[in-house]
Amino acid sequence: MDVPATGFRRVLVVGTGALGVAFLPFWINWLRNSHPEAEIRVALTRSALRFVSADAVAVLSGKEVFIDDWSQFSGVDVPHVELARWADLVLVHPATLHFVGRYALGITDTPLLLALQSTAAVVGVAPSLPPAAHRSPVVQGHLDVLRARPGVVVAPTIPAVSASTGELEDGGSAPLNELYDLCVAHVTGRKGAKP
Repeated sequence: MDVPATGFRRVLVVGTGALGVAFLPFWINWLRNSHPEAEIRVALTRSALRFVSADAVAVLSGKEVFIDDWSQFSGVDVPHVELARWADLVLVHPATLHFVGRYALGITDTPLLLALQSTAAVVGVAPSLPPAAHRSPVVQGHLDVLRARPGVVVAPTIPAVSASTGELEDGGSAPLNELYDLCVAHVTGRKGAKP
């Protein structure tokens, strides 16, 4: 994929049901200011809607938000095909353990997961894991499957204070700007590349 010097042209940002999705309006604003040439669309899972307003995200992105639910579309709509073809970069930020597992296993029970299994776009995933989940061999297996998949970039988790335990835990999602840079580096072959 040819990435222009300024970055990707069509960016789909996916928010899942981790608490960190509450900061998605900040990251959409950052993305628009840092990459004004990019067309940005946002997709939210149903569980993400518990923590972030689709209306706020729509205003900041300048586009209607895609809700990842088949019931939102008529029988003739094929949203997964349109999304898969439209994006040249998908940023899943934050990616819950549930989402990571379903994506790694190839489960396609929602329009977004079906689109991700059939897109040619680079897909960046910033896992947001519950306390101690990073020690699970099953979780590591899912992350390894995604890391081995061509076109998929998995950001390392970072230490973060858990909202449930109040303790510093490994498992926080990497900042969206770091995920973006990792995706650029993946495409350009440069370590730590910045557009």
